[in-house]
Amino acid sequence: MVRTASASVAAGPTLAVVAREAGVSVPTASKVVNGREDVAPETRRRVTEALDRLGYVRRPRFDAAKAPRLVDLVVHSLESSWSGAVLHGAEEAAHDAGLEVVVSAALTRSRVGRPERGWLDKLVARGSSGVLFNLAELSESQYAWLEQHRIPFVMIDPVQEPPEGVVSVGAANWQGGLTATEHLLNLGHERVAVIAGARRTMCSSARVAGYRSALASAGIRHRAEYVRHAGFDESAAHRRMLELLDLPEPPTAVFVCSDRMALGVYQALAERGLSVPDDMSVVGFDDLPEARWASPALTTVRQPLSEMAATALRSLLRLMDGHHPESTRTELSTRLVERASTAAPRA
Repeated sequence: MVRTASASVAAGPTLAVVAREAGVSVPTASKVVNGREDVAPETRRRVTEALDRLGYVRRPRFDAAKAPRLVDLVVHSLESSWSGAVLHGAEEAAHDAGLEVVVSAALTRSRVGRPERGWLDKLVARGSSGVLFNLAELSESQYAWLEQHRIPFVMIDPVQEPPEGVVSVGAANWQGGLTATEHLLNLGHERVAVIAGARRTMCSSARVAGYRSALASAGIRHRAEYVRHAGFDESAAHRRMLELLDLPEPPTAVFVCSDRMALGVYQALAERGLSVPDDMSVVGFDDLPEARWASPALTTVRQPLSEMAATALRSLLRLMDGHHPESTRTELSTRLVERASTAAPRA
């Protein structure tokens, strides 16, 4: 139906045809179409009759004041379930606010996920009122570019702490790490390891700090060999789990700082002929759909991704309206979702 309507409009007479039919210039015909007053009555009559006779379709005038404001959501990839949850939350909040959202996956040349400058230039070209970034980080020059062009923006779950004054929304990662580890300790595990994400990243460091705090509160000695980093990579997590299993005294439980990495842990355990949770209890982090699909279903810490995106969109809207928040960092609570991947250790 849309294609048919567009074709009929395109096939209709142009303004040049109307002008020729009425015996006037194209600018004069344009004045009549747009309701301008500086046209003689007789000329206006001839043009109007030509418009009606030829069936010219008057297109509605664009009113910028009435047009919905446009915001950009920039993600690493459109293929992951993580991005899908972020998109869902941002889209719902934008709909409620009467905003339009343009979603794009930033092309990157570096492993940290910084978008290329050419993409940023497109923001001005399409008239975006603001940007939500769900990227690892931005460079100093990109922050400066956004400031120079006065484009409001909000970071969703930034990997590194953003510059002072930059608004960001994340999750209570320290509390999530604490809760995950306490769950394993309460089941009776004393040899609990952690497979963390990338070193020196906010979320990973906070989750490991929560893990260590839970051990300290339980009076259990922290073992440096039980802390491994896998950079949020499934294959690397697989290797780190094999390293833990090769220790003289391997753990009986492991807190894995992302659901995707937990899948790599599952694979490593299966290769060694070990079962979850009989031989090894596993707790993940995120509560992505993969956590429910795993076998056995993964106990994990739910990170409210859709809610984080919705909160970021509402924060962006306030920035667009000229309001500056009292606090630039918002953290949403996490909670443990118990499934079948954890149990008491073997006697």
